[in-house]
Amino acid sequence: MTEARGRCTDRAHPHLWAVSDLHVGHPANQSVVDGLAAQHPDDWLLVAGDVADSSSRTQEVLADLRSRFRRVIWTPGNHELWTHPRDEDQSRGVARYAGLVDMCRKADVLTPEDEYATWRGPQREFLVVPVHVLYDYSFRDPGVALDDALEAAWEAGHVFGDEVLLHPDPYPTRQEWCRARVELTEERLAVAGQDRPMIVVNHYPLVEEPTRRMFSSHLAMWCGTRLTAQWHKRFPIHTVVHGHLHMPRSSVDDGVAIEEVSLGYPREWKYRTTPFAPRSIACGVSTR
Repeated sequence: MTEARGRCTDRAHPHLWAVSDLHVGHPANQSVVDGLAAQHPDDWLLVAGDVADSSSRTQEVLADLRSRFRRVIWTPGNHELWTHPRDEDQSRGVARYAGLVDMCRKADVLTPEDEYATWRGPQREFLVVPVHVLYDYSFRDPGVALDDALEAAWEAGHVFGDEVLLHPDPYPTRQEWCRARVELTEERLAVAGQDRPMIVVNHYPLVEEPTRRMFSSHLAMWCGTRLTAQWHKRFPIHTVVHGHLHMPRSSVDDGVAIEEVSLGYPREWKYRTTPFAPRSIACGVSTR
């Protein structure tokens, strides 16, 4: 994996911006989100999950962002899918996700369940593909049984809150929900990606390599699935936008641009040398 290719910086054209892991429950993060604004009337914003821990706050933030950008495209993170005891919305699993999709549609925010949008660049078009793909604990040593890997993670205290708060209903396991989402998404990608390169937006990385930079190897189990590892070879993917790792970075893997666009928690971003800003993914042609 190498550093990312240079990207357009011309502010006279609209931009396709991307952010993730806004976690607005932290007041300092809400202040950052309050400062997000389009720099061109035709700017779009990709939001790669983990906006808030409650459905109502997620809806409020996305609706507010939609008022500032020409188009907002969202895909869920694990925090949106949590059923927190203090959340007024106690729906779980697939029903919870369906409720979030409905909220987004009311706010004119596109989701993985909607028709993919076309971003028109000055030289070519891109298909913007938000996907809702979960994790299945496969980002671990294949020689270690899942029960043993989970036990070691619990003993180390390196376990995501998903184990308590993210429910797969009506699927019996998160792994089965993940597999169903992968199969559904692959069917759509096979049809949609026949004539234009794709910008894929998912909360989790599509390959395991980025998780190897995490402070604990245990945490990678909650960070994606190996079922997506060959997507960039099977489908015409130009760029992958993701978050979840709270380690913002631009790189290139097998010719595909990889953009980790997390804000993260204040205890993380306040020590970064570069202030947080939305990542420019592509320049476009104004429609006005």
